[in-house]
Formats: sequence, C-alpha cells, structure tokens
Amino acid sequence: MQDSINQERRRFIETVAAALGAARLGIIGSAVQQMACTPVTARSEGVLPSLSGATQWLNSPPLTPAGLRGKVVLVDFWTYTCVNWLRTLPYVRAWDAKYRDQGLVVIGAHTPEFPFEGDIDNVRWAAKEMDVNYPIAVDTDYGVWRAFDNNYWPAVYVADVKGGIRYHHFGEGAYDEIEKVIQRLLSESGKKTDNQLLKVTPRGLEVAADYGTLRSPESYLGYQKAETFASDALQDAPRVYSVPTKLSLNQWALAGDWTVKGGGSVLNKPGGQIVYRFHARDVNLIMGVPPGAQPVRFTVTVDGKPPGAAHGTDIDEQGNGTAGRQRTYQLVREQQRITDRDFEIRFAEPGVEAFCFTFG
Repeated sequence: MQDSINQERRRFIETVAAALGAARLGIIGSAVQQMACTPVTARSEGVLPSLSGATQWLNSPPLTPAGLRGKVVLVDFWTYTCVNWLRTLPYVRAWDAKYRDQGLVVIGAHTPEFPFEGDIDNVRWAAKEMDVNYPIAVDTDYGVWRAFDNNYWPAVYVADVKGGIRYHHFGEGAYDEIEKVIQRLLSESGKKTDNQLLKVTPRGLEVAADYGTLRSPESYLGYQKAETFASDALQDAPRVYSVPTKLSLNQWALAGDWTVKGGGSVLNKPGGQIVYRFHARDVNLIMGVPPGAQPVRFTVTVDGKPPGAAHGTDIDEQGNGTAGRQRTYQLVREQQRITDRDFEIRFAEPGVEAFCFTFG
C-alpha cells in the first residue's frame, strides 16, 4: 500500500518539477499554479468522508462528519517529515487561528510515509514542536487516506457547513485561493469575515523553495526507490562503500560500512559518509536514530569546506550537528550564488539511519 502511494506522490512531484523547468524556459507561466490549483469558485465534489479510519486523535476527541455539520471543515493531509507539507504549515496554522472562532475546523490527517512516522510518540513530538494545535486524526493505517481516495502529501480538502466538499488542492501554493474559499464558505453560512488575506513569515524548513534555481530532486537512500546511487547496492547486508572520483549532478554515494535497506541506509561503523552533488539553495536530509539509541554526531561540508553562513538550522557554521529523533534536518541554506556543489556529511558514530534528501 505505502509503496504504491509513494510512487503516486513521486510521479506528481516529478511532473511538477518538469513543468517548473518548462516555466523557467518561458514555455508556460506559473506552472505549479496551472497544474495544482482548482478554480477559486467553490464547487460540489461529493461529501465529507468518514473519519473513523483514524487510529486515534490528538488535540481533540474523535470527530465525525455528522458532528461537524454547521462548520466549515478543512482537512489537511500531512506527514511530519514531508518538506512540501512543512512549507504549507504556516498558512494552515494561520487559517486555524484566524477563522476558528468564525466556524472553521481544521483537521490534520497525519498519514505516515516512513514507518517511524507511524510511531505515536513521534507524531506527538512533531505536533508540539511544529505548533500543530488543531485536531489531528492519526491515520497510521491509511483509513482516512483511503476514505478520501487521496494520493498526495500535502493535500487540502474544504467542506461546507452541510458536509459537501467544495474545493481541493494538491501540493504547495494556492494559499490565497484556499483562504478565499474558506471566506466564501463561511459567508455562505452567515458568518462575517473581513476579506483580508493573511500574510505569514515562514522560517527554517517552512520557507518556500527557490524554484528559480532548484535543479535537484527528492532522492531516496533505500534500494526500493533510489535512482541516482553511484554504486551497486548490496541489499540488506553490510558492505564497505567508497565515493567515485567524480559525481555527476544529482548523483550520491556512500563511504564506509553501510547496510542499504529497502527504505534507507544504516551506518554500521564510525566515520561513514554520504556525498551528494546538488544544485539548490537548501539541502535537507530525513535521518535519525531508532528510539532509545544514542544520538550520533555529524559534520557537514560543502565543496570540502565548513558551510559558514550557509549552514542550516540543524548545524553550526563549522557544520557540526547531532542526529537524534528521526525527522527532517535542514543542513544547508545557501546565502549567495546557487551552483553545482558537493555536499558531504560524515558521522562520528554508527547507528544513524538516512532515508531521503530533499532540496529547496
């Protein structure tokens, strides 16, 4: 189930990336908006499905479509490591804060991409860390996902006070459109809104990607979905890897003793490295250690040097950081010229699990 869902998500992301490339060449304009947005005019798209597939609820008792009648409902599908969702979060939080007292109910359906995202302690941590204070339907078994026939993170569905879904949007963007739909449906129910659109100030991982310079795609580090690994992976068994003399753009390599598993790569001995040749403003890595394991120290370099002012929020200017809880770590945010660069992360201790690079 999860493999097919992730493949659908990847196809969507790859299609958007291709459209963005065309937009940069002047072939089409505002490619993501054209592909991913529905019209501002709210329309009927069926009824709000059952939420009974949730395995439990956070920040709220269980909610039902019948119990939500009389409210405008926004359902936001998320998984806490997804950088695409993280960039939408400031807007979802702001809509909840502004419109909750006017009759909007925001529900975050947390459907995991990676197995560790199904750990309820991780979901609780993410909700607290990321200020997700609205009701969360913990969708570990994909029951809510299937009820909506959903295929993407992030995905937003908006229902009116009678329970009819009137709008949906997949992916990032369309924030003004979504807010206008919220305002329209609240107005239809007799609520008054000021018609002003919110302005947010994202920080860290929540800052939108620099699509004008982005040339590196999401890259998985497990053999099930890895596409640009510079070596032949020995599946599910330890092996000592080395980095080729030169990597092509968007190739990655391992150095040291690793086990490449279906969903990620696990370091067996100290001193292991991951190297990636990238072209982007941001480098993020989904990684961490299993629950109960000791944190692992690491050091990042870019083109062989400490990142300095280009360091991400999870390292210092010398590139030093610590991998603990399994999550998305922001490692590089380039402040100057964006070009092809060599990223390297070296781990001082074994035990780290690395799952996926994302870029922005």
